[in-house]
Amino acid sequence: MKNVLIIGSTGQIGSELTMKLRAEYANGNIVAGYIPSAPPTGALAESGPSEVVDITNAQQIADVVEKYNIDTIYNLAALLSAVAENKPQLAWHIGIDGLMNVLEVAREKKCAVFTPSSIGSFGPNAPKDGTPQDTIQQPRTMYGVTKVSGELLSNYYALKFGVDTRSVRFPGLISYVTPPGGGTTDYAVDIYYSAVKGEKVVCPIAPGT
Repeated sequence: MKNVLIIGSTGQIGSELTMKLRAEYANGNIVAGYIPSAPPTGALAESGPSEVVDITNAQQIADVVEKYNIDTIYNLAALLSAVAENKPQLAWHIGIDGLMNVLEVAREKKCAVFTPSSIGSFGPNAPKDGTPQDTIQQPRTMYGVTKVSGELLSNYYALKFGVDTRSVRFPGLISYVTPPGGGTTDYAVDIYYSAVKGEKVVCPIAPGT
């Protein structure tokens, strides 16, 4: 049996992950955490439990963890890169203050935590080929800054408090389910959606990039 809370379950990756875990752990509680402005719909709403979980509200997280006896938290809450550049304070509040809430709840309730990082945590000074695990990380975007800070904060909680917290530096992820929403590679998704609708798209990436 597995009891999992997915914070940000209605986003591009969250909805697909929630459905996959529900298929994998049919006897468990795979809880779709969502904010009121983005409730689950369709199969996501009908196939398992869902709860309002605002990552900036530590008590809300703790209450859901307690209610469903959660042992693992997937923290997918973040402002995507393009959006974060327009709202840097909010990006930090969600990405770092929110992560601190999750880690604190995990420490108190003995949960494991997964928080995805990004190749956005690298900057123009990082080596382009064979980039090592430990290398120069000097991003020039708020999204990248929150990812580097999130990696360091998670490492701290693992070393200081023994929280089982893990991460993967994902490249751009392209979904066939969710429309573009302000991510670095969403121009690629936009191209396909526009093609299906018979519309013209001007790619924002310069030739040779």
